[in-house]
Amino acid sequence: MTYTEASMDALRRSGDELADAVVATLFERGEVGKFNTLMRHVSTAGSPLPEGLPDIAREYLQATSVSPDWVDWGEMEKARLFFIDNNVHISTALSFASMPACYVVPHVAKLLSATHGLNYPSRRMAETGQFTVYLMRPDAFEAGSRFIPAAQKVRLLHASIRHHLRRENRWDTETLGTPICQEDMIGGQMFFSLLVLDSLHRLNIHMSTEGAEAYFYAWRVVGAMLGVDQEAVPRDLEQARQFLDRYMLRHMGPSEEGAYLTRQLIDLYEEVVPGTFFDPVVSALIRYLIGDTCADWLQVPRTAWDNVTRIVPTLLGVLETIEDRSPLGAWALDRLGHLTTIFELSSLTRGRVMHYAIPEQLKKDFGVSGTVPRTRRWTPPAPTVAG
Repeated sequence: MTYTEASMDALRRSGDELADAVVATLFERGEVGKFNTLMRHVSTAGSPLPEGLPDIAREYLQATSVSPDWVDWGEMEKARLFFIDNNVHISTALSFASMPACYVVPHVAKLLSATHGLNYPSRRMAETGQFTVYLMRPDAFEAGSRFIPAAQKVRLLHASIRHHLRRENRWDTETLGTPICQEDMIGGQMFFSLLVLDSLHRLNIHMSTEGAEAYFYAWRVVGAMLGVDQEAVPRDLEQARQFLDRYMLRHMGPSEEGAYLTRQLIDLYEEVVPGTFFDPVVSALIRYLIGDTCADWLQVPRTAWDNVTRIVPTLLGVLETIEDRSPLGAWALDRLGHLTTIFELSSLTRGRVMHYAIPEQLKKDFGVSGTVPRTRRWTPPAPTVAG
């Protein structure tokens, strides 16, 4: 598929018809609070739906309770093994590249500022980390899993944000398009897939072509579960590069909200890092992964660690070579990565399970068992030139 300014403009006008209709009806009938209360008890796939659930919500949950019929389970297993092999690096990329990339799109930064409490800045990262862990479990799409209910709730969360912004006339649809439109949903999917792979490549992580393609495929499945238009979404990494390049050229830039959210992110991880000596590493790593232009837009401070961070890929390359050549080393590093990821997620969630709910109002200060073989080392698709 070829993406043009016209095709991207069309995606800006589209939301999620199914989820939007459900949310509109819940608000019209005054049933949002009741829905949220009952849905706190629905956390695993296959669980009986609670008595008293609004009919339209019950119908939605039943209709979205299964994976797309085109899912290749072999590819999903490859993606899971890729995640196990690289979980700590993926967490790093999500935290220090994907989230700042969201902030460098001004209208996305405004949306995030409107929907996430300032007193709990770790919420966004906690939800993203928890969602990814749910996705990469071997039973993600089976009875008892937590992924499908999480995806169902996130889809309604997005619809509720669209509902609030339209109803309260707090969004310039003519200029900015539909809030959380198809273009932005696909853009988010690219941030959490292709941009993660780009970041791993920049960190000198050894990835196979098979593993990288499988990881991207898993996020295609996620996009389908979250209401992304499957006729418009990139089908492979080459199309993904074309879409992401054009999306960023269309929208990226500085904003007050983006800089503020980035400062929150930096403060959050400086609290996670023990002591204060290594605090500047957080800013340095963000700057290394997203580049100086975007980092300056987000007001990421320059530190003495900026040059030191450039040797990180060399160090990681040594560890990756050990992992490639030693089964024991691979096991030890994978185990260390797993424990590090669990520690990070525990720190972000403060030991709590994140419950996705439909917000009844927005913030008032809103401004506008094995491994994938490491053969065929993956290299990112070349940048494209927007026409």
